[in-house]
Amino acid sequence: MSTPHPTIPDDARIAVVTGGSSGIGEAAARALAADGWHVIVAARRLDNLQRIADDIGGTALPLDVTDDASVAAFAAAVPRVDVLVNNAGGALGLDSVADANLDDWQWMYDTNVLGTLRVTQALLPALHASGGLVINIGSIAARVPYVGGAGYNAAKHGVAALSRVLRLETADTPLRVCEIDPGRVHTDFSLVRFKGDAAKADAVYANKHNLTAEDIAEAIRWVASLPAHVNIDELRIMPVDQV
Repeated sequence: MSTPHPTIPDDARIAVVTGGSSGIGEAAARALAADGWHVIVAARRLDNLQRIADDIGGTALPLDVTDDASVAAFAAAVPRVDVLVNNAGGALGLDSVADANLDDWQWMYDTNVLGTLRVTQALLPALHASGGLVINIGSIAARVPYVGGAGYNAAKHGVAALSRVLRLETADTPLRVCEIDPGRVHTDFSLVRFKGDAAKADAVYANKHNLTAEDIAEAIRWVASLPAHVNIDELRIMPVDQV
């Protein structure tokens, strides 16, 4: 039996969004809330989280997906969950394999792959109890390797493998698993990748038809709105000029 939560109505449908303080995570939280979900937004940036939660009538909870204790405390504070959007992730650098920065690779793997694993594993009993849905935000990098993307390619391939194996492992249960792989989305993704170098980040998106965070959020909202017998296994979303 779930423990009552002071800010969440007993009859609310609950969606958890990690990496919810900006970009795709923030847009997903807003889209889901507009569709009637009570959204628990989770990330390290608490000031942004609380602002978003206040705007959408949701709940803000701190979460560092790379920290076991943080994930455990977060899971203990979530009374129940119907949808989990594993959005926390990111890239660092464009190093070749020969010049790979092991610290950057470690961060990318720990955030993208192990972060997704930690949160999913911690919330899996609640998701099974609700017959819920896991939406993992991957990347086209999980499907198409590119020069300079080795570390991020490897990490997002890991997320894709995790998603597909979880789907196989739970196919005889009501739990659904979806992998959404966006192409080029204009968020602060490249600013993080280039460690705050705005000129390099802006060049990634210049003179291109870029997706927006809201485009991906709409896909998340749609997947979450489908009947319980429908599973969208994989969804690839690209801007028109990226193939």
